[in-house]
Amino acid sequence: MGYRDIYKESNEQAEERFSLVMERIAEIAKETDVPETFDDYFKKTAEFLLQLKSVLEKAEADTLIDASLTECEKRNAVFYDDIKAENYGKSYGNPTYAVEKLGEEYGQILSALYAECRKRITDVYAAKKMNVTITAELFVEIYNYFEDKEGIDKTAIEQAIYWYFHDYSEIFIGDSVREIVDSEEDFLYQIVMNSDLNDLRYLYQYGQHIGKNETGIAAFLNGMSDEEIQAMADTYTEGYRIGFAATGKDLSKKTTAQVRYPIGFERMVRAAVKNLEKLNLKVTMRACSSAANKQYDYDHKEDKALYYDKAYVERRLEVMKTSFEEMKKLANGQAGPAVIEVFGEIPFSPETKKEVLKLDEKQQQLSVYDMSMSGQITNQYIIGEERSFTIIAYPVPEIGEKFEEIFAETVKINTLDYTLYQNMQQKIIDVLDQAEKVHITGKNGNKTDLYVSIWPLKDATKESAFENCVADVNIPVGEVFTSPVLKGTTGKLFVSQVYLNELKYLNLEIDFEDGMIRDYTCTNFEKEEECRKYIKENVLMNHETLPMGEFAIGTNTTAYRMARDFDIADKLPILIAEKTGPHFAVGDTCYSHEEDMVTYNPDGKQIVARENDFSKLRSEDMSKAYFNCHTDITIPYDELDKITVIRKDGTTEDIISDGRFVLAGIEELNKPLDR
Repeated sequence: MGYRDIYKESNEQAEERFSLVMERIAEIAKETDVPETFDDYFKKTAEFLLQLKSVLEKAEADTLIDASLTECEKRNAVFYDDIKAENYGKSYGNPTYAVEKLGEEYGQILSALYAECRKRITDVYAAKKMNVTITAELFVEIYNYFEDKEGIDKTAIEQAIYWYFHDYSEIFIGDSVREIVDSEEDFLYQIVMNSDLNDLRYLYQYGQHIGKNETGIAAFLNGMSDEEIQAMADTYTEGYRIGFAATGKDLSKKTTAQVRYPIGFERMVRAAVKNLEKLNLKVTMRACSSAANKQYDYDHKEDKALYYDKAYVERRLEVMKTSFEEMKKLANGQAGPAVIEVFGEIPFSPETKKEVLKLDEKQQQLSVYDMSMSGQITNQYIIGEERSFTIIAYPVPEIGEKFEEIFAETVKINTLDYTLYQNMQQKIIDVLDQAEKVHITGKNGNKTDLYVSIWPLKDATKESAFENCVADVNIPVGEVFTSPVLKGTTGKLFVSQVYLNELKYLNLEIDFEDGMIRDYTCTNFEKEEECRKYIKENVLMNHETLPMGEFAIGTNTTAYRMARDFDIADKLPILIAEKTGPHFAVGDTCYSHEEDMVTYNPDGKQIVARENDFSKLRSEDMSKAYFNCHTDITIPYDELDKITVIRKDGTTEDIISDGRFVLAGIEELNKPLDR
């Protein structure tokens, strides 16, 4: 059975509806029955849906791959040029333009409808006819309201959108669950394992935006030797395997692993899949491409404000639980994600627009509840204590002229001698384990002045508060970390510039009191209110506050040196950036859902700092135990003054002073800093 078989029944059910709705849309593309203000919008959106129909028919007939490379590129342009930066000013995907042309009353709604239609692009390449049908039917229903000679009924339009998401949540949520757990959903597997990867037409079979990063990295990897590709794949999958071994989890009980990868990395992914299959793991896959326009994505990230209420959320959670229950055996066999990330894209700082849809305060609170309950349901079926993960990152051509040099340096960083770091990091931990608190201060304009409380050890000969993290699940090597004690963790965290989840923050300040965020600001926008809103939505994830879930010291000074040598510090992913200085995560601890596991450092000591005042509530009320987010914020070495251990008796010892490691036996870490 393959992905076409999985959707065969629903496609057959959709056949007649699909034909009828597309006939009607073809008529709409030629009609002039709506008020003139809206005529252009409906015609252009109808033409877009007809383009989807054309591709879906080719996908069903398996003829998409027959197109020439030029035809593939043109088809991709048809779907994505409209929202690219150079055209976005006159796109209905742009809420500002939509409001300007369609009016304040309907501009937001119709821009969101257009964005929903655009979500069906990847569905037509996978020949998911039902998904396309229901969205096309929504478009026609809303068109009919604008066609009404007695006047447009806005309430009816809003209700149509509400019930669309409510009634069809089985389809959308069922798809998302199946994508994680069911290896028979093999649309992506067929592309990766059966395509001629030297023929770059394969890139266009996903239906996602294909740009210079995707074509560039695919061509670059095609130029590497089989041995080089295999070495990259081995680093990646071995990290995944070691993640289970190091924590005492039984990988042999699992049947699938989820491979998440950027489009263009298929050659490495193919080798990795073969490695995982040797471990008796089938794979599920998730592929992503570079965004056609990050501002478009940012503008539509809260479109659910149109329909997001308690009834919808409860319906969504019910469907999610039902979907997992139907695929319970598959879910239980899912071992966790193996992730390839990329970095090097031009840093993005969003424009805030008054015309975009935004969650109101009640919806923000509901979103927090939704995330919490979704996390609990997922963890019930893909059991947290039994799963693991790994993450590795590579640059893309957009990083600049020295891409190939940076790629080679990244491969080197990903394969550093972990035993060397393990020994030096142990010397750092030996001192940190003496701490009652650790004092972190900044320099060169960095206003950090922060005290972090450390878990007290009952028996220092057998226990440790810090994990000695080498290159297993988090590649590359290079950090020691702990879950801080919240009480007494107080002060200011400051970073002059940082990228979190691909968004830029300038002069980010976060004040903590007893481990909780008390206040925050930045200088991204002129108005303080906009700065706070930006941080609340994208760092606090709409929570009123978050705890400090992790305190860590990154030791990968080689990665730091690479960032400075190539001037790419602003382009590094969190995965690498967190290893280039001390970092502090807000949200859940690093041991979320794994607090009760017994794990040890390489020296044999048990890691005991695994929970905080919130996660210890997990046996009483899971909704109070977890925040379902974890965002690392790193202070670079050139903004760091001191990291000082303060013992219970008041004596102190510096680990870092003036941005340099000062403990005996770890001088090697300073060589890249001083080079």
